Amino acid sequence: MTLGKVWVVTVWLGGLGLLVIAPVQAQEGPGFAYPEWFDLPLAHEAGALYPPARAAVRTVAPALPPEALWSNGYQSVQVNVDANGKNIVGDAANEPSLAVDPTNPNRIVIGWRQFDSIQSDFREAGWAYSKTNGRSWTFPGVLEQNVFRSDPVLAADAQGNFYYCSLRNTSPYTCQMFKSTNHGVSWVGPIPAYGGDKEWMEIDRTGGIGEGNLYVAWDYAGCCGNNWFTRSTDGGLTYMTPIEIPTRPYWGTVAIGPNGEVYISGGANGSNVFRCVRSSNAKDPKVTPVFELAVTVDLGGTFRYYLQGNTPNPEGLLGQVWIAVDRSDGPTRGYVYMLSSVDPPGNDPMDVMFARSTDGGQTWSSPKRINDDAPGTNAWQWYGTLAVAPNGRLDVIWNDTRNGGGDPRLSEVFYSSSNDGGATWSKNEPITPQFNSHLGWPIQRKLGDYYDMKSDKVGASVAYAATFNGEEDVYYLRIGDYDCNGNGIPDQRDIAEGRSTDLNHNGIPDECEGLGDLNCDEVTNNFDIDPFVLALTDPAGYAKAYPNCDRQRADINGDGAVDNFDIDPFVKLLTP
Repeated sequence: MTLGKVWVVTVWLGGLGLLVIAPVQAQEGPGFAYPEWFDLPLAHEAGALYPPARAAVRTVAPALPPEALWSNGYQSVQVNVDANGKNIVGDAANEPSLAVDPTNPNRIVIGWRQFDSIQSDFREAGWAYSKTNGRSWTFPGVLEQNVFRSDPVLAADAQGNFYYCSLRNTSPYTCQMFKSTNHGVSWVGPIPAYGGDKEWMEIDRTGGIGEGNLYVAWDYAGCCGNNWFTRSTDGGLTYMTPIEIPTRPYWGTVAIGPNGEVYISGGANGSNVFRCVRSSNAKDPKVTPVFELAVTVDLGGTFRYYLQGNTPNPEGLLGQVWIAVDRSDGPTRGYVYMLSSVDPPGNDPMDVMFARSTDGGQTWSSPKRINDDAPGTNAWQWYGTLAVAPNGRLDVIWNDTRNGGGDPRLSEVFYSSSNDGGATWSKNEPITPQFNSHLGWPIQRKLGDYYDMKSDKVGASVAYAATFNGEEDVYYLRIGDYDCNGNGIPDQRDIAEGRSTDLNHNGIPDECEGLGDLNCDEVTNNFDIDPFVLALTDPAGYAKAYPNCDRQRADINGDGAVDNFDIDPFVKLLTP
């Protein structure tokens, strides 16, 4: 069984030896049951590095048909599929994170914890990329073969470079960074980046003096004692010696304010105290960051995780503590938001709760409940996830058991949004089919620890894990319309109203597919026309010269055949 092809080349950048990783071919080997303590509290104290575990030969079966993955007008697309779009039976994929190229939102990368067998807890750094705004995916394999990796976090800089932060199970834990300059097709790394368990990463794209800075924060189970924060000011190649974060927030995320301020959130198990920490000078590469603000935030409940028994995610988190900042030009610019799934007072096991600050995190509103199920439903609203769009819209998703008949294993992903800074919220709506979160556990009894979402002007991109195939798989879901050129107008309107052309009739504006890059070399030049002379006279020669072109998906020229001639919409003008 192979998982795709990979080339590994050593290159040298600034004296640092790195691996350039492109799609690889996995080799199978004997299975090995990795201890359950990894990724649990105090796991770092055990400190052993276990040998790699590989699955036995796997079989494949079709992923669920597209019609089975629609819910309430929303479609999910499986990401971890083989080259033929088939599901890989017997593996597991969870804990996804995604990044979107701001220069071309058609390009998305998702990373996740890849288990080649549910019979082993050995996991690697899986990834897939899309050039079609998530409509289809290429899953090349893993970043490094036979290297235990966990807790993937992805981000993109303003130039469209992708970064993949990955946790290593060294003793103590550390993180390594990988960087892709070709839209997630291949990666340079690993680059030492300090770090620890449940790291989170954000990149400054504000255009100020901190433009391009990478910020990474983690919890206590890491490389550097009580120092849980680092920064890179050179595109991810080197990292500042870590420093301490006041109040040491756990299980949180990182956000960037409109002026380059760095915000970090967190909570602690069994506590109703949540933290917001801010640094206003971390953006300045010339100084050591100082966190001048550390405040307590009330989210209306208690942070819980590793709740054993008949709960949705017995050995995992029930959600992170999310923080986000409005960087729009509207009236809510600079507002800071926090959200988490928490255990409220009473019998209700978990709600998604939200609070906001209108003064840079200094003071906070009373907590607001986002899920609108009736009191007494006692459903689990877990994995609450928050994102803010460039126009100030707030998007929230979570797993919800309200329609599961009281069974905490049966969840759907729900969605709600706000256009007024969180004062009011839209009616909750399910956006995925129902799934059983207890299926396909890879030794660890959990569906990972988080989902991820990135919002844009007309919608949001979501990466989540579910068990529609009877096992844990990663899915992409688009909320709202597609907007591949990022102009704030849905693609279909761009095409219908003449702002964009769609010569191959695939629903994607042509400029998002390379601005006329007809030969698929990702360069727009005269060769984008000339190859079709070759296609007319020597189709075999054309296929050999331009093997990467995959536009033969429809009978564009109307000759009744899907072939190389369909690549050029003008072939019909040249042939009878």
